Amino acid sequence: MLKSLCFLAVGIGMVLANGNRAQAQVAVRIGEPPVCPYGYYEVPPYNCAPDGYYGPEWFVGGVFIGAGPWFHGPERFYGHVDHHFDYRKGYHGNFPARGEHPAEHRAEFHGNAMHDPHGHEAPRGHH
Repeated sequence: MLKSLCFLAVGIGMVLANGNRAQAQVAVRIGEPPVCPYGYYEVPPYNCAPDGYYGPEWFVGGVFIGAGPWFHGPERFYGHVDHHFDYRKGYHGNFPARGEHPAEHRAEFHGNAMHDPHGHEAPRGHH
């Protein structure tokens, strides 16, 4: 009897081990990118960045190339940013509202760092 139970347990184990495995599918929808006059920060909650945060290489024909999950620029991209306008670095000035239009005259850019599209600092020596 014990021998029969042992064979039954081994048989059930083999069936379970060789059975079809369900494939899990996960879909994440990130929605539309924020509509901001000077781009948006590279990290959640993707708030609008003030004029002067992003350098000119973040724009093509005056259109922001995106950041975070909506980035659509070249691979291994690093662009200039100005930490003086970074809320993570202590900026508490004005922020544009979503949907706001850019000013007729833009601020002069004075970047002091380089970020990838996800807000990571460029490696040392990267220009």
